[in-house]
Amino acid sequence: MRWNEASNWHQCFRAVIKRVGDNNHGKPGRTKKVMDCPTDLITEHDVYLFREGTHTRLYEKLGSRARPGGGAGVRFAVWAPNARSVSVIGDFNGWDRAAHPLAQRPDSSGIWEGVVAEAARGALYKYHIVSRVNGHAADKSDPFAFRTEPAPRTASVAWDHDYEWRDAEWMSRRIHANSLEAPWAIYEVHLGSWCRVPEEGNRFLSYREIAPRLAEYVSRTGFTHVELLPVMEHPFYGSWGYQVTGYFAPSARYGTPQDLMFLVDCLHRHGIGVILDWVPSHFPDDEHGLVYFDGTHLYEHADPRQGFHPEWTSYIFNYGRHEVRAFLASSAHFWLEKYHVDALRVDAVASMLYLDYARRDGEWIPNRYGGRENLEAIDFLRQLNESVYRDFPHVQTIAEESTAWPQVSRPVYLGGLGFGMKWNMGWMHDTLDYLSLDPIHRKYHHDRLTFSIWYAFYENFVLPLSHDEVVHGKGSLFGKMPGDDWQKYANLRLLFGYMWGHPGKKLLFMGGEFAQWREWAHEESLEWHALQHPEHEGVRKWVGDLNRLYRREPALHERDFSAVGFEWVNCHDWEQSVIAFLRRGRSPDDVLLVVCNFTPVVRANYRVGVPRGGTWRELLNGDAHHYGGRGHGNLGGVEAAPLPCDGRQHSLVLTLPPLAALFLKPAPAGS
Repeated sequence: MRWNEASNWHQCFRAVIKRVGDNNHGKPGRTKKVMDCPTDLITEHDVYLFREGTHTRLYEKLGSRARPGGGAGVRFAVWAPNARSVSVIGDFNGWDRAAHPLAQRPDSSGIWEGVVAEAARGALYKYHIVSRVNGHAADKSDPFAFRTEPAPRTASVAWDHDYEWRDAEWMSRRIHANSLEAPWAIYEVHLGSWCRVPEEGNRFLSYREIAPRLAEYVSRTGFTHVELLPVMEHPFYGSWGYQVTGYFAPSARYGTPQDLMFLVDCLHRHGIGVILDWVPSHFPDDEHGLVYFDGTHLYEHADPRQGFHPEWTSYIFNYGRHEVRAFLASSAHFWLEKYHVDALRVDAVASMLYLDYARRDGEWIPNRYGGRENLEAIDFLRQLNESVYRDFPHVQTIAEESTAWPQVSRPVYLGGLGFGMKWNMGWMHDTLDYLSLDPIHRKYHHDRLTFSIWYAFYENFVLPLSHDEVVHGKGSLFGKMPGDDWQKYANLRLLFGYMWGHPGKKLLFMGGEFAQWREWAHEESLEWHALQHPEHEGVRKWVGDLNRLYRREPALHERDFSAVGFEWVNCHDWEQSVIAFLRRGRSPDDVLLVVCNFTPVVRANYRVGVPRGGTWRELLNGDAHHYGGRGHGNLGGVEAAPLPCDGRQHSLVLTLPPLAALFLKPAPAGS
């Protein structure tokens, strides 16, 4: 809603003078102006859904809102059921705790509300909350604030979402771009360190500054989606956004809400989907935030065995409290609606599912059946996914879930958690462990390559090479590769070739696409100067061509989640560290052969069985000079001979380049 436009609210506010007793943190009673609250903004039905835990649009009801009729003033509403008093403090009243008290609704909802005539769009404010339980008093940011002050300041800002979107074309066709049969090549980005301005004190780029640069780069490199590490407001920059205090506010470090909308809009207009990391698993202990909100453990469990996260020293949401469920579900819906986001990647799902996550014996409380499963969190995740797909059928939810929990990406009605996709952490660990080995030892660990196919279709998997793999002393992807410089670049190209051929959607953290030397540092820009070196530019070109092939060939993405889309040709050649497999699309003509040689030895006259005769064109070769390779290959194509091999009636005799992946496709009949 625009702050100056009329609304359909029907009841006018009227000011009354009310004698308030000792409600100002122990100060004597004073005469204060209090505004009556409308009965039609928060309805009985809203309260019912809120208390039931099924309200998904609380951002339209709680927080700071424009005054009805376009008049001066701002309406405030906050949930604090255990408060003795709540007042709005801000720059409009000199942060006077006695100036603008709120009134508690008479319906036992625990909501306090009122209008401050002196406040306006852009006003800084907090809630001063005094607990009726123990007299605890604190100044709290608004849990539903749309905007906050730039860190380290912590006030909320009264704001709106007035923005003229220009992404209608994308929104009309994203049903296809975001489907499970579409190509998903995801570029994971941390906005604060993708690119900086060293000439200006190493400052961040703003949302608006980064928008055209990121859109152009992602388009040129062929990715289909951008995933942003959490942009929700977080007080500690070094948390990378995973310690959230503002579940409805984008980080003010990079600009206003409208600036973030501009970034999403710009990406959409370049045909690029947007995924946001979202963190419903825990929140930090900053005093201005959610913790101990009304002098009680309102959002978190009171018992630290349930409510405190020992690994991240943060607090765990109480998923059994209906109002907390509604708060979190409303946050998810908010980003999908107001920011036109295409998917939510839900962080740390495993920590939500298990009561004993990161805990030793005696440090956790079993569920009512004596088990370790968090039944309330399971119910919440299922309810969340059902509501998201009900209201936004053209988006996806993606779980970062690191265990073997069954049916994470299966529908709720089949007993699943209801996510659209799940990160394949097993593939990531096995693949990086294998590629980090010296090639001479790889034949003894061949099963690390082949094992992933055994479970590849139990979930709708995303193959992640994320930020978590290039921090905390783990080194960069390039640094993990063994051998001399040539072998490092070749191994990295091979890793990407194998990954793009393997079933599953793709995710790559920024910097990996051009073989950044050092591991990721959130206080610095990526090493863009590395692209001056042909080897790094070669890796980037390889990733770009992989992306374009992946998008162009249905065989590489249509059946990512179906066993009929994959077929081993040879998975047993451990002695030479070679694998070969077919990928298939829905059409019988959509078939590709992928062959990977994981040794630095050229394999001449290597015979591979294929399902049909004719010419097989070499679409991509990771050893091409263009990518920094040595140029071994098959001169653009090979004729299939009617000689049985690998259980098939035809076969190819290939030259397998060293440390490289080949992609081949049968030429159309008559060509």
